[in-house]
Amino acid sequence: MNRYIVIMLAAACAVGSARAQTNPLIGEAKQAYNAIKNNLARMADKMPEEHYGFKPVAEIRTFGQLVAHVADSQTRACTAVKGEPKQPTAASKTSKADLVAALKESIADCDAAFESLTDATAAEMITMGPRQRSKLGTLIGTTGHDNEEYGYMAVYLRLKGIVPPSSEGR
Repeated sequence: MNRYIVIMLAAACAVGSARAQTNPLIGEAKQAYNAIKNNLARMADKMPEEHYGFKPVAEIRTFGQLVAHVADSQTRACTAVKGEPKQPTAASKTSKADLVAALKESIADCDAAFESLTDATAAEMITMGPRQRSKLGTLIGTTGHDNEEYGYMAVYLRLKGIVPPSSEGR
């Protein structure tokens, strides 16, 4: 069984490496996205349910609202890149279970968007709100936005005495 797992992992790495070499632009962009998506998913899991309603001051979003915002933003952008726009619904959710599920669904949408592109199709234009953006530019923008929101959310975790995923083991 262990030999089978090792062989499958090696094959997956080889396929991933070949895709990155064939499509280096998409490969680099996907690598950056993979880092933030994993941190966001782990962060959403780490925050206890009772703190999903926490916000440091009255004028800003709760932790749960930030999770919803990231999920909705990813859903909107990544399904547009695939040419299959979906109406996001995470903002209507409040429980940790529902918000974590919405975040995971939006991550799956973004994974599919990255997989749908090649370096040749990355420059295709789509309409995002009032402007046109390339598909790759949309995904890079999503990654940048995710990093920004993660930074805010890391402060929420720290205020609750929880180490953010990107700082674990340091």
